[in-house]
Amino acid sequence: MNVHLRMLGCRLNQAEIERMARQLTAQGHTIVEDPALADQIIVNTCAVTHDAVRGSRKLVRQLHRSSTEAELTVTGCYAQLEPEALRALPGVTRVVGNEDKDQLVSTLTGQPVDAYDQEPIQRETNGVGAGRTRAFVKVQDGCDNACTFCVTTVARGAGRSRPLADVLREVDLLVAMGYQEIVLTGVHLGSYGHDLGDVNGLMHLVQAILAETDAPRLRLSSLEPWDLAPEFFSLWQDARLCRHLHLPLQSGCDATLRRMARRTTQAQFGALVRQARQISDDMCITSDIIVGFPGETNEEFETSLAFVEAMDFAGLHVFRYSKRPGTAAARMRGHVDEATSRERSARMMAHADAQAQRYAERFTGQALDVLWEQVAGATDRGFVNIGYTDNYIRVRCIHPRALTNHIVPAQLDAYDVEQRQMHGTPILD
Repeated sequence: MNVHLRMLGCRLNQAEIERMARQLTAQGHTIVEDPALADQIIVNTCAVTHDAVRGSRKLVRQLHRSSTEAELTVTGCYAQLEPEALRALPGVTRVVGNEDKDQLVSTLTGQPVDAYDQEPIQRETNGVGAGRTRAFVKVQDGCDNACTFCVTTVARGAGRSRPLADVLREVDLLVAMGYQEIVLTGVHLGSYGHDLGDVNGLMHLVQAILAETDAPRLRLSSLEPWDLAPEFFSLWQDARLCRHLHLPLQSGCDATLRRMARRTTQAQFGALVRQARQISDDMCITSDIIVGFPGETNEEFETSLAFVEAMDFAGLHVFRYSKRPGTAAARMRGHVDEATSRERSARMMAHADAQAQRYAERFTGQALDVLWEQVAGATDRGFVNIGYTDNYIRVRCIHPRALTNHIVPAQLDAYDVEQRQMHGTPILD
């Protein structure tokens, strides 16, 4: 059976779709890039914003037009929140909510996946040149926070963690397949293990992966700032743990944070950032910011902007507030008009771009290890290789060889403002 897989949204959605691909391949099915060749199509949708919902619906329609004969299965957060709206779309064969997503492959194929044969995967991916570089591993799902803007708790349910032994087996498999970097993902990653009775579960999971597997690199995805205890930073004594922390702030104004029900303040967040930078001056600290949250006055926005500038992030995702049904924020007063939200977003993004450039340019002239992830094209001088340092600087180089899935040091030569990446020169023996 030929299967085409697509996703929108977060890294957790990516981790889920990648795991489906591995399960299907292990059962002997073929993953195809062209939906026109597919017998089955699976779409993992997103619903975090109105734009995400529109994008999910648009993708479903496009895939149906591309392959009218294929069965189309839709899952993910939009499928959980509005299943009837998806069933009404042309071509949709089945809608699978998040609570049944882990069994989707076995339901679709009628074959078990929990004890699947690994040999077909290993046979087809001998060597490290098969384009496999960074694997997203879902270790946790659901969220017990109550942020007033977020629909994820409704869509994903209560927090729940995978057993540590299951995660270790998956990491071992991925390393054997040739992946060079493992990225741990979850809706509320920092709560890993809490439902299993371990308040320091994520720390113990990271320690176990570093001690018991040969993963060349381990990266953490988004972590809520209140989940990191001081002893957590001792993990970076192992150089395989990437120097990258994504700490969602959402607002740099305490009054707005209170309305968001975020469990942090300017003072607490600032102290956490300083602590992280004490571990390494080169630590890449990135964040998320929402502008135009209900009740956000001009003064609150200016306060948030000033705090973002003071934090000097290495990267920033800026979102305009999106009203989501079923959330507390949707019922709040003082919703900000679209024009004001767009203007605030533009100003915040300008600061974010400047900060990202300042951070990357600090490393000009230095040699950093780069995991080369893809070939983006070719010139008369060689292949255009794209990769990332462990502290998440995007690097581009032209080299006679395709360097995909190799960790090779490169000297960082200059920052490309338009492409938002460093140009580098690989250092090869």
